[in-house]
Amino acid sequence: MDQLQKYEFEKIFPGCRLLDIHEYLLEKGLKLDGVTGTRYMYHDPCHTPMKTHNPLKTVNTLMGQPVALTDRCCGESGTLAATRPDISTQVRFRKQGEIEKGAAALREDGFTGDVKILTSCPSCLQGLSRYNDDASTSADYIVVEMAKSILGKDWMTDYVSAANNGGIERVLL
Repeated sequence: MDQLQKYEFEKIFPGCRLLDIHEYLLEKGLKLDGVTGTRYMYHDPCHTPMKTHNPLKTVNTLMGQPVALTDRCCGESGTLAATRPDISTQVRFRKQGEIEKGAAALREDGFTGDVKILTSCPSCLQGLSRYNDDASTSADYIVVEMAKSILGKDWMTDYVSAANNGGIERVLL
């Protein structure tokens, strides 16, 4: 999103704006209602794509319940984990402590359901997935969690099947 904003699309397409999918869903009033069996934490990426609306308020509204912020960088940071694994590993240790503390807080009332960490960044999703086993959590995109809840757990398979069976017109350039 940071890079796309430098392209000055509004000069090419007057009246257009760049908006993260989660902010778009928020503006359209789409949100979950009454999710049970899962509690959520939110990881706000260092380079958050949400530029129009407050990211934490956005995720709280979309999920239809309070979502706790899990602080600190996830240690993935684009190519940081590949280029400087020594630094990335140290960053991850700090993040893991935050995630474990947050998950424990969500479970302190005896809750035994799933604890998920939501994010809006592909790199962060990869980094957050590294904590699944140690923190007994799972990570996913906000929009994917919404799709699973609204459209069912097989939403992606159903979509691909519909698209492959005449659901999308092909445009050849």
